[in-house]
Amino acid sequence: MIIMKTKVARLTKKNWMTVIKEAADVIKAGGIVAFPTETVYGLGANALDEEAVKKIFVAKGRPQDNPLIIHVADKDITQYVKEIPPIAKQLIDAFWPGPLTIIFKKTNLIPDVTSANLNTIGIRMPNHPIALELIKSSGVPIAAPSANLSGKPSPTTLEHCIRDLDGRVDYILGGTISEVGLESTIIDCTVYPPVVLRPGGITLEQLQLFDHNIYLTTPYDLKDETPKSPGMKYRHYAPIAPLYLINEEDSMEQKINMLCHKYVEEGKKVGILAPDETKDLYNANAFIYTLGSRENLLEVGQNLYQGLRQMDEEEVDLILCETFPETGLGIAIMNRLKKASSKK
Repeated sequence: MIIMKTKVARLTKKNWMTVIKEAADVIKAGGIVAFPTETVYGLGANALDEEAVKKIFVAKGRPQDNPLIIHVADKDITQYVKEIPPIAKQLIDAFWPGPLTIIFKKTNLIPDVTSANLNTIGIRMPNHPIALELIKSSGVPIAAPSANLSGKPSPTTLEHCIRDLDGRVDYILGGTISEVGLESTIIDCTVYPPVVLRPGGITLEQLQLFDHNIYLTTPYDLKDETPKSPGMKYRHYAPIAPLYLINEEDSMEQKINMLCHKYVEEGKKVGILAPDETKDLYNANAFIYTLGSRENLLEVGQNLYQGLRQMDEEEVDLILCETFPETGLGIAIMNRLKKASSKK
């Protein structure tokens, strides 16, 4: 078990530059820092420092064949990539800064540990003032997966980071709740047509406006292969209790209530994840967490990981969850729920 002294600092207008400079000094010295972005909180290290990057894997308990994304503070990435295909240039101009990670062929400047020994690397420019200032002050690109223990729901608040990483990292930098609440979309532009490897805050429909041939990869078993993208090979985003997705569209509420009654009768504590529209239809004996309106999937995305973590706090025995239409942002929401589910 890792035991180290972790400094926790919540940013205010008065301490802004002092705290960011402290955190940047940790990055420069080869340490690791949890920090907010608009997607989820990240756990960052100098992407060009092999030993620093290794600390991320140790702190998270993350498999080393799971590549990292590097975060930059401007659109000039020529020193990190061998080429920028025309479609990638269009996407950078349209969506950076923002929740879009683009995969390129990497240069030798990026250590193999950062890219999981692949010849490609995912790069993103976050749209968050704290993240951008931290990268600028550090003077290096920052490799950063989500700031949680591997496999657990990603953190969207300072408190989530403290719960998972206190005593495991050098510095936790606190800001506001993450606005998107889901990890970035990842698109591989080293192939044609470009392929979305992980859906996220930028939807497939938005990307297809630039090339209608862009498509979303279907889930598959990588077995011994190294994935090009985080979130492809291992179970992710999972609460402690088993999570079951209920997808009978015409009788979703009826099915959940039937299962809830059954499990409550067995003496189990049941958690239910539901939208605003149906929250009042469910068994009062269950713990019900409202994700937001079906008419506002951005709100559902923002609340999803908080809901999964709240189920852990409530120590439920199992979770029953409504499903959402797999269009637009619903594709990313369902991707996370399927990864978190027990698939039974």
